[in-house]
Amino acid sequence: MTKGKFITLEGIDGAGKSTHLAWLAERIMASGREVVTTREPGGTPLGEQLREILLRKGMHADTEVLLMFAARAEHVRNLIAPAIAAGKWVVSDRFTDATYAYQCGGRGIDAERIAQLEAWVHGDLQPDATLLFDAPLDLARDRVAQGTADPDKFEREQAAFFARVRGNYLARAAASRGRIRVIDSSQPIANIRTALTAHLEALLK
Repeated sequence: MTKGKFITLEGIDGAGKSTHLAWLAERIMASGREVVTTREPGGTPLGEQLREILLRKGMHADTEVLLMFAARAEHVRNLIAPAIAAGKWVVSDRFTDATYAYQCGGRGIDAERIAQLEAWVHGDLQPDATLLFDAPLDLARDRVAQGTADPDKFEREQAAFFARVRGNYLARAAASRGRIRVIDSSQPIANIRTALTAHLEALLK
């Protein structure tokens, strides 16, 4: 059986990635592939419980990163890896790039600590492609303010936090050797989907 593929969507809060997840899944399904959509933190019953804690409860930055990887361990073992092994395509709203961006870039956790957890939890599993939705900070923050009635603790962070997160994302993209493809999400939706279609066609070949 042919293995499936693993695609992740990344970006700061308000960058617009969640707007396109269902559309991407539909395009992949139209090509005849079976698709599983999921999110982080979350994706499993335990992961969704941890998501609520992570997004709503204050905690030390070390605790935060450890809980992120606890949820991810469940996610990888119980959903992502089995689906890929069964030939399905998995499209996830966030994965470990988000931990580097938010907990390393945003919170200041040492990148080597995250790398050690990454190697332990899913060192043999990495995304086939990551679509990084990037927008200017002011635009992203305006989108969150206008579209979120009950912002979580990350969405309530200050501009300087998101500037660090965005900088980490872009630095990772530059060093990723093409795995992370940056999408200018300040464009109209039609233009964004034209860019996404080009990336998707390359993956479908």
